[in-house]
Amino acid sequence: MQIVKSVFLAAATVAVAFGAQAQTADEIINKHIAAIGGMDKLKGINSLYLESTAEVMGNEMATTTTILNGKGFKTEGEVMGSKMVQVVTDKGGWAINPMAGEGAQALPEEAAKMAKDQLDIAGPLVDYAAKGNKVELKGQEKVGAVNAHKLLVTNKDGVAATYFIDPATFYVVKVVRTANMMGQNMDIAMTFSDFKKSDYGFVYPHTTETDMGGQFAITAKVNKMEINKAIDPKVFEMPK
Repeated sequence: MQIVKSVFLAAATVAVAFGAQAQTADEIINKHIAAIGGMDKLKGINSLYLESTAEVMGNEMATTTTILNGKGFKTEGEVMGSKMVQVVTDKGGWAINPMAGEGAQALPEEAAKMAKDQLDIAGPLVDYAAKGNKVELKGQEKVGAVNAHKLLVTNKDGVAATYFIDPATFYVVKVVRTANMMGQNMDIAMTFSDFKKSDYGFVYPHTTETDMGGQFAITAKVNKMEINKAIDPKVFEMPK
């Protein structure tokens, strides 16, 4: 009888622990949503347009990013006279990369699937359950001087990424995901800083440092941001 009671108490303790962890994850996410503008504001964002300056391996280029929420993501820039474009849509994606050949090329299905989160302006944590995403709290981990909350987010396609949230501001300060680049898997780490609140009320990082598996890094700084700018869906169509 005592053994049965002990087993029952142990099982109850585990259940409570798991419940507390899930509640804590939701609590962190709710504070994150409030910190970047609140649910009502976030649900009112239909499009995002950015003009940025990016530095890649000592070369600087102007870039534009256009996002139609849930429908299309497009980033384009020019470096050393060559135009580079990447597009992801809810149906696939394509790219123009002078180093990989001339003209627009369809993205491999796996690459398009990995990049699909870029269609979500507010991010996969916002309204995550309704989007079919799964979130697991993985404790805390240092990001610079910050002991950040660590959340593993797996979307409905099975693509996982780790999100790090500053416990003081509740901004996402880093995202790490694994991607396949030229046949090799590598960890891509994006670190965010210089958070600014727009006139609309949406808080967005204006500096992003992307570490491409330690092989090279890209630093992008936002110079201009427009929310709910009219966007023609045709800009995401692959040229023939």
